[in-house]
Amino acid sequence: MIYEATAPSRQEGTINRYGCIVVPLPTSSCVFEHPNFVAADLSTTVYGEIHALSPNYSACQLQQNAETSPLTGCPDGTLFVSPTDSRAHFKTVQAAVESLPETGDAIILIGAGEYFEKVHVTRSAPLTLLGQLDPTTARDPAGNASQRNLVHIWYNLYVLHGLTDQDTSTLTVAPPSGQQSGNTDFKAYNIDFENRAAKYSISQALAGSFMHANVSFYGCTFASWQDTWYTGVDAYSYAVDTIIYGQADWCINVCINTLSNYWNSWFQNVILANRACGGGIVAWAGTEGTRNGAFIADSKIIRSPDANSTTVTDSRCYLGRPWNPLAITVYLRTYMDESIHPNGFIHWSHKTSVPKTAYFAEYRSSGPGGSTSKRLPQEYILTDTQVNEKFSLESVFAGKPTWIDFEYVA
Repeated sequence: MIYEATAPSRQEGTINRYGCIVVPLPTSSCVFEHPNFVAADLSTTVYGEIHALSPNYSACQLQQNAETSPLTGCPDGTLFVSPTDSRAHFKTVQAAVESLPETGDAIILIGAGEYFEKVHVTRSAPLTLLGQLDPTTARDPAGNASQRNLVHIWYNLYVLHGLTDQDTSTLTVAPPSGQQSGNTDFKAYNIDFENRAAKYSISQALAGSFMHANVSFYGCTFASWQDTWYTGVDAYSYAVDTIIYGQADWCINVCINTLSNYWNSWFQNVILANRACGGGIVAWAGTEGTRNGAFIADSKIIRSPDANSTTVTDSRCYLGRPWNPLAITVYLRTYMDESIHPNGFIHWSHKTSVPKTAYFAEYRSSGPGGSTSKRLPQEYILTDTQVNEKFSLESVFAGKPTWIDFEYVA
C-alpha cells in the first residue's frame, strides 16, 4: 500500500481512509458527491473519491482461490506474472514483456506483490498490463488507487554519472534508441509505479517515461520526488482515476511534474499530491504552430499525506512554469488546496516574467487555492464558450482517441 493517511486523520488536505480529500468545515456537516458513499466522518467535506474499475478487465483482475486458475475471466492468451505463484508464466514483468512477439495484441496479468525492476516496453503492437485486485476490497466505494492496488513496481535510479532523465524511469514506453515507431496502444490498470531513489528530491528520478507512443493509465499511482512523469517526443498520454506524487522539477523542487518536448498529456479526475513545493506542478515545452500541452481536468491538488510534517506548503506550490516560451498548461474544473500560490503560475529560473507566448489558463478552479483574483496578468481565465470550443478532450486530441478506454468511468 502506498502512502495512505493514518485513520482517523483530520489533517487538512490528506487522503483519508475513505479515499476522500479532507478539508475543514466551519460546522459539523458533510457534502458527498457520490451517492453510494456512507458518511462516517462528519467533520469533513468530501470532494469526491476514486473507486472505478474496468468493466472489460475486472473479472480477470480479481484474485482467485488456490484451486482456481488465476487467469479465470481473462482473455485467451493472457500471460500471468507472479513472484510467488508457481502457476505463473514469469516471475518478473520485464521477462513477460520481452517474451512477446512484435505483432498482435497482448495482455499481461500481474499478480499481487512487490516488483523491484525496471519495465521497458519497446514493442509497437498494443499491450495491456493488469494489476491483480482483492475481490473483497476492489469495489469498495471508499477506496482509492493508493489503498486498493496490490501490484507495486518500483526502482531506485536517479540522474547521476551520465544517466539521462529517461534512464532513471521505473516504467518506460518507448522504441529502441534511434527508432521512432513506438507502442500504438499501451494501457495499464491498477498498478503502482514508483521511483524510490530517495525520500526527498535527490535529482531527476522518473516513475514514468513515454516517447513515440500512445499510453493510458487507469486507477494507477505514480510516485517520485522530481520529474515523476515524463511525456516526451511524439507521445500522447492520458491518465484517469490516478494519483501522482512528487516534489521537484528543477534542482530540488516541484510537485507533480510533466515534461514534454512536443505532444499532449490529458489528466482526468486525478489527484496531484504535493510532497513539497518548488518549480511548478507542470513544466512544459511547447512547439511552434501546435496546441500541444498539459491539460488537467476535474482533478484535485492537495498536500501529500506523506509530506514531512515540518515541510511548509501553504501558498508555496505553483501550477506550472514554462520549460520554453511556448509552454501550454490548462486547468479545468480543478480543486486546489492551500498549497497553491495566489499567483498560480511562475516564470522560469533566472527569468523575471512569464513570456507572452506561453499559454497558461484556468477554468472554474475551486478550493482555497482556486481564487484567480491575484493570478499573473499573462494567465487566461477561460469562459464557458472558450472551453466548449477549444478545450474538450476531443478538441485537444483532434478527435476521439481510439487508444483510450472510455468505458472506464471514474
